[in-house]
Amino acid sequence: MCFLREKGLSRMRGIAVIAALGLVLSAAPTFAQAGAPQAPAPRPAAPVGAPTPAAPPPAPAPFPEGAKYAFINIQRIANESVEGKAATGRVNALVTKKQAEGADRTKQLQAAQQKLEAGGAVMSDAARAQLQKDIDRLTTDIQRFNEDAQQEVQLLQNDLMGDFQNKLSPVIQAVALEKKLHMIFSAADAGLVWGDPGLDITTEVIKKFDAANPGTASAAPAAPRPAAPAAAAPRPAGPTAPPAAPRQAAPAGGTPVRP
Repeated sequence: MCFLREKGLSRMRGIAVIAALGLVLSAAPTFAQAGAPQAPAPRPAAPVGAPTPAAPPPAPAPFPEGAKYAFINIQRIANESVEGKAATGRVNALVTKKQAEGADRTKQLQAAQQKLEAGGAVMSDAARAQLQKDIDRLTTDIQRFNEDAQQEVQLLQNDLMGDFQNKLSPVIQAVALEKKLHMIFSAADAGLVWGDPGLDITTEVIKKFDAANPGTASAAPAAPRPAAPAAAAPRPAGPTAPPAAPRQAAPAGGTPVRP
């Protein structure tokens, strides 16, 4: 009876650790909350009677003449800019690596637990005690790995955020000076309910942001190409570009506004 109770407690601890590991890594902070939009692949001509494809989005509204303020969408800049995509790729790569390492540790723990459940009743006291020690050690190792992985991902996230702000702020200020603006707001952080679409200068900021960082653009992985008639071996991805991360925009010529 005592063995069965100990076995049940050990299994419950192991399951809790495994669940916590998956939760931490799956919830690890990523650079952008949504993946960057991908250009749709070319589609064959629609058959007769098929639904008509959606019309392309309308052209951006012109910037109101004489306006002295504008707004930007920071999340969209993170999703669509070359710097944002590169940073997102770095965070995702680290999370994927830690998930794989955690899966290996989890398999070792599960194998030890299954061994104890299947043969614990017929093992000698010494063998059963040693196996229980191994399970406790593996459980502790996973808990520590969980904490270290979370900290490593968070440190990378913080580095990316600081680098992104340092690169984006001068671009925002340059656009503000060019348009002679007094203020630029972050739409998500300013409590904006409605605004003239022409005041949204996000697209312009993204273009200038990419142009100001040509090294990052050249180092970014190439967009996928249509499949060739003959199957070709996949080519390795190019080197990851320098990181970046989003922060709230700053007033023109002023100190960056932090959330």
